[in-house]
Formats: sequence, structure tokens, C-alpha cells
Amino acid sequence: MNIGFDNDKYIKLQSERIQERISSFGGKLYLEFGGKLFDDYHASRVLPGFRPDSKIRMLLKMKDDAEVIIVVSAVSIEQNKIRGDLGISYDMDTLRMIDAFNEIGLLVGGVVITQYMNQPSVDLFIKRLENLGIKVYRHYPIEGYPSNLQKIVSDDGYGRNEYIETTHSLVVITAPGPGSGKMATCLSQLYHDHKRGIKAGYAKFETFPIWNIPLKHPVNMAYEAATIDLHDVNMIDPFHLESTGTLAVNYNRDIEIYPVLKDIFEKIYGECPYKSPTDMGVNMAGYCIIDDKAVCDASKMEIIRRYYDTLCRKRNGNADADEVYKAELIMKQVGIDTSYRKVVSSALEKSEATGEPALAIELPDGSIVTGKTSKLMGPSAAALLNALKKLGDIDDDYLLLPLEVIEPIQKLKIDNLGNHNPRLHADEILIALSISATTSELAAKAMDQLPKLKGCQAHSSVIPSSVDSTVYRKLGLNLTCEPVYATRKLYHK
Repeated sequence: MNIGFDNDKYIKLQSERIQERISSFGGKLYLEFGGKLFDDYHASRVLPGFRPDSKIRMLLKMKDDAEVIIVVSAVSIEQNKIRGDLGISYDMDTLRMIDAFNEIGLLVGGVVITQYMNQPSVDLFIKRLENLGIKVYRHYPIEGYPSNLQKIVSDDGYGRNEYIETTHSLVVITAPGPGSGKMATCLSQLYHDHKRGIKAGYAKFETFPIWNIPLKHPVNMAYEAATIDLHDVNMIDPFHLESTGTLAVNYNRDIEIYPVLKDIFEKIYGECPYKSPTDMGVNMAGYCIIDDKAVCDASKMEIIRRYYDTLCRKRNGNADADEVYKAELIMKQVGIDTSYRKVVSSALEKSEATGEPALAIELPDGSIVTGKTSKLMGPSAAALLNALKKLGDIDDDYLLLPLEVIEPIQKLKIDNLGNHNPRLHADEILIALSISATTSELAAKAMDQLPKLKGCQAHSSVIPSSVDSTVYRKLGLNLTCEPVYATRKLYHK
């Protein structure tokens, strides 16, 4: 994949912009962080060159001035909401985030539980956090939110929330996922700070949509594809157009809430510091695109990936026909269909020719390798082995994993671990290959090729197991699949 984004320039410009915003508010800023902080893989896919940890690297440049507040909704905890990319619940991801911040030396000032209504499962989580020595703050639902401004900006509204004690000039407000209540937490703090005579400000940091590139640019359309389940729609910011006479891209939720936000600011401070929702942002990503074609190609690939994700979510009852239609419409708007992703036809042709589930991987040089289900391994494992052979220039007929290596693993799975399927998954063949590498030069050579798979495209003719999907994700492969299972069972691991 060609590099299309200057990551070093991004970190520099972003840090400078945030420092400017802190200064403009007199030395204290609540910065709402949208998207992922540690692992923004969406950004790294659509902006090749963007590092998944870029936001953290940027924050580390301001480490001495920053602290982090993590916000999680009580409703998400009660509903056991799962973070799709990691497969863990929001409460567990909160703990993961705290560990990650602690490891890099960023202070976590506490956890805010929004929409708190004494839910039993939430109380258990709060008790767990407090037992771990983590400060917990409870924020409550406000009747008539967000339209009842008289109630919101009062002691019965924001004033009822527990005040978050902060000690740094930059307070980063982040969350495990969308809908956690980050903006409301920021505004609640502004209210409390104002009552205490503390001057503070608010800004928003979201990478997408990128405000200073065209509305229908593939990068912005890829954001719409990624938020189909949230019903986000990119729009021209009418408030920005009116106040500056220039076009800027924002999305429906920010544009819809801006008049309310403006009124809240005016009730707290007497005036609103921002003329538009775009003004609230500090996003400099648009200035760091260095190859528009590269980011367009990458974004189109991501749009198709999201289309297949929507199909699979619909297959599992987690999406509806309208979401699929929206995903199809986005593809049409950027002028592509699934044939743009070459691995799709390769996987389907291999499956049709063999009568078995198949998987295809496109390698960095554009060549495609495939693998199918056999008695020894599934298609994800077979394609992975074939890809390592091709990358290592190893003869296709050479058995990297002889039967005497595979059969003991199959026996262990069936006889001792209670599995019914003897075929090896991707993780099992990698473990077997790593052991073989201690005695086989060719196996060691194959293992050395693993880093080259990062960023490669892959497609499966069936929904792969969660184990195989996880391995592919950890290797950095961008995997899509058809919305069908290999068997007709109702329960799939």
C-alpha cells in the first residue's frame, strides 16, 4: 500500500493546535477525544501512513500537562455492550484502557459513569474500580436533555453530577466507544468549574469526517460506511458557511446539537466561543495528506470492507436491510463495487472450483494466493501457509508442516480437548510452524515473512471462526468474508 499520509507532520501540527486552544481558554481545556486513542485502525486503513497509536504519541508530547478521564455509560455496562474490533465489553475495555495509559505514564484521573441510575451490574463495576484504587464519579440522567436548558444548566441538572477533581491544564475525555457521554461530561465540568471560579474551555478532537476535504471524498465516505449503525451522515456545516463563507464538512449529530451547545455555553459564560461545530474541532489530519490517490484507493477498500461487515452483522441479526442499502449506496457514490477488491473474486472462484470454503490473500506485490478446507486445516490456515511460502520464495510443493507435526495436534484436539473438528486453525499452524522453525531453515524462513502480511487484503468465502479472524487481525491483514457459514448449525463459535 502506498503511503498517503505524513504521520510526523500530523503529530507536530496536532500538538501545536491543541496547545493554542489551551492558551486561548486561559490555561485549562477539556478535550473530547472521538474515535480510538490507542488503536485507531480505521484511520490507519484509510490514511496509509497514519500509525494506529498516533494520537497517543501526540499526547505524550504534552505528557506533563495532560491527564485522562475515561467515560463509560451505565446503560452500556448494563447491556454488556461489546467493542466490535476487540470483542470485549465496555467495562472490561475501561480496565484495559487504564492499564494502557498507566504503562505509558499518562495519568488517569478517574472514571465517569454516565446515565447512572443505581443499576446493580453498574454498582458491581464501580465497587471493583474503587477496590482497585480508581476514583469513580457518577453522572445522572437529566430530564428533558438536551432541550430543557433551564434544567440542564442548573443545580438540578449538571450541578447534580459529581465534580471531577482535575489537576492538569489538558483534560482528555475519552471512552471505550460512541454514545458514552463524553460531551455531556465536558459541559458538566465547565458548569462546575465556572461556579468555582475556574476558567476552562472545551474542544473536540475527532479525526473523521475531515473538515477541509470534499464532502464526498472517499475518506469521508469511508467514515459514513464505518458509522452506518450510528446513522451518521456527513454534511456541509451550515453554521460555518454562514459565519465564514467557506465550506467545511461535519456530521449530522454535531450539527444538530450545536444550537443547544451554543445556548449552554451562553448560559454558563454569557457567550459562546465558537461560531460553528467545525470551530470546536482541532483536527489537522487534512493538512497531512500527501498522496490523494493513495488515500482514495485505501478508503475505497475500506468502504467495501465495511459493506461486508454490514452483511455479516445482518446475517447475525445485528443489522437491518436499511443498513445494507446504505452501505451499497456509499459504494455507488464513490463509483465502486465488490470487484474493486480483487481477493473477493479469487476466493469465490477457488471455492466454486473445489466445492470447499476458500480464502484468498493479496500479497504486497499484487499477486494472490488461496487456500481451501482440507482434512488437515481450514481455509484461513491453508491460505496463510501458502502466503508465507510465496513471500519466502519456498516451493509450493514443499510441506512446511509434515503430517508428523500436524497429526499430534489433531489428536490432542479430538482426544483431550473435546473438539469435534480436527482441522488446524490459523493460530495452531503458526504455533506448529514456530516450533518447526527450530529445526527447519525453510520453516524459519517462512516465519520471517509474517511482518510482510501487515496491510494485505484477504477475503473468505465463508464466515471464519473467531480464532482465525483474531489471528488475521493481529497480523494486520484486512479480512472480509461472505455472509454465510460453512455449516448449517445455528450456533457458531
